[in-house]
Amino acid sequence: MIRSVVFDVGETLLDDTREFQAWADWLRVPRHTLSALVGIVVAQGRNNAEAFQYLRPGIDLSVERERRERAGHGEMISEADLYPDVRPALAELRRLGLWVGVAGNQTSRAAELLRQLALPVDAVATSGEWGVAKPDPRFFTRVVEFACGSADEILYVGDHRDYDVRAAQAAGLRSVLIKRGPWGHLWAGDPVMAEHGVWVLESLEQLPGLVRPG
Repeated sequence: MIRSVVFDVGETLLDDTREFQAWADWLRVPRHTLSALVGIVVAQGRNNAEAFQYLRPGIDLSVERERRERAGHGEMISEADLYPDVRPALAELRRLGLWVGVAGNQTSRAAELLRQLALPVDAVATSGEWGVAKPDPRFFTRVVEFACGSADEILYVGDHRDYDVRAAQAAGLRSVLIKRGPWGHLWAGDPVMAEHGVWVLESLEQLPGLVRPG
């Protein structure tokens, strides 16, 4: 039985379009150039942060984020960045009596911004706060400590085959792939999904029907 549902952030709850556009503008490159490079590294199964190395070899994204903050162009997360199915799905899951959380590879600042949105969830955490990021198994150890229930009673929802689906399952959690963003679309038909019995969702609003208690 599922007792908790924990969500990734980027391209699961949030549309990352505006943030990638902000990065392209900050680095003074055409927006389509950064998008194309992200697509290339994604298709190769690499971390999307590696796309930035083609534009500025040796770039330290943590340092660059601080520069953006000081210049008044720091991280922003607003209601407009949420996918439209997010609030209805989260609210329904809680109505069903499930513990609902958010935990993704995001900065500590992103955690603050997410909390300001007052989403219908029980808790929010990020890798920046925990000091460990997916796909490190220690991230999912923290998820189990964070949520309600044992590992096999926790469902992790994300868009990334390796960082979300496979890493969560390796840690004993159950997992779901949401088919959106470049990663979700790329891997929705991947054999790994079928082999491991992973649900592939077109919308988060499908989720309550799949995990409804009883």
